[in-house]
Amino acid sequence: MFSKKIGIDLGTTNVLVYIPKRGIIINEPSVVAISLVDNEVLAVGTEAKEMIGRTPDTIVASRPLKDGVIADYKTTEAMLKYFINKALGNIKIFRPEVMVAVPAGITSTEKRAVIDATMAAGAKAAYIIKEPVVAAIGAKIPIGAPSGNMIVDIGGGTSEIAVISLGGMVTSLSVRIGGNKFDASIADYIRKKYNLAIGERTAENIKIEIGSAMFLDKKLKMKVKGADMLGGLPKTIEIVSDDVTEAIQNDLEGIINAVKAVLQKTPPELSADVIDKGIILSGGSSLLRNIDKLLAKAIGVPAYVADDSLLCVAKGTGMALEDLDLYKKSLEGRK
Repeated sequence: MFSKKIGIDLGTTNVLVYIPKRGIIINEPSVVAISLVDNEVLAVGTEAKEMIGRTPDTIVASRPLKDGVIADYKTTEAMLKYFINKALGNIKIFRPEVMVAVPAGITSTEKRAVIDATMAAGAKAAYIIKEPVVAAIGAKIPIGAPSGNMIVDIGGGTSEIAVISLGGMVTSLSVRIGGNKFDASIADYIRKKYNLAIGERTAENIKIEIGSAMFLDKKLKMKVKGADMLGGLPKTIEIVSDDVTEAIQNDLEGIINAVKAVLQKTPPELSADVIDKGIILSGGSSLLRNIDKLLAKAIGVPAYVADDSLLCVAKGTGMALEDLDLYKKSLEGRK
């Protein structure tokens, strides 16, 4: 029998779609290309991302989510409709139940925008669930136990930090620092140090190829192409991993301070549990080299990157959707 349930990790950088019993079936960039002439959606996802920084004046390729929340309602609705239809394939007679993972720090207005956009995109029922809870479920943390578990989910737009016990968040904090902020800091640093202008895709590639949260003994190197700030002509330079580490120091400090703030608000018994079990990292930006080591060193508590950390939120959303009764106290939504 066809399942009419869809779990969506509506990320600032990527959208992942999970269908129970089938797993993650879509993982594409959260980018929409729109024609300014007739306001038509030209492309969504991977195809639209290819257009970033390469479009004529009549086409805009942009991310409708900023810092984990909806910045452009109509474009987000179009994007959700595209991904829901793609997930359903040819079976259009069903209106699915959709669960969307959202940042812990989202406001009631932002929650309503997500639910409205999901319903307008064709859902029969829309639920939202907080990212730290589903990230923990996806990371196989037994969140229902009467014991403290700390999850740090570092995504594209936000970092979500929470201590979870008995299925709910005891203390949490959402900071608008993530992979996109890293990319912007890298581009800014290279512009100032090397007088070279680079685009966001190049900055992201630098982060993935040679980025590290801590200075490396064996430096990684990479050739980078961009536009010379002085003459405006194309130019190629070589940068090292230390450049990236230096560029993102302030962003990393922001995440460390947020983790400390959550631990300071955590009851002593649960803090003791966290010290015993360590901190679990999830989200695409937890794949930055040595970020677990940096956190462990700064906090004094072991830190581990979850298996399939990029997929934890999407998997957890799907698992929560399969067992709505078990997680109902973590849900908000509309039928």
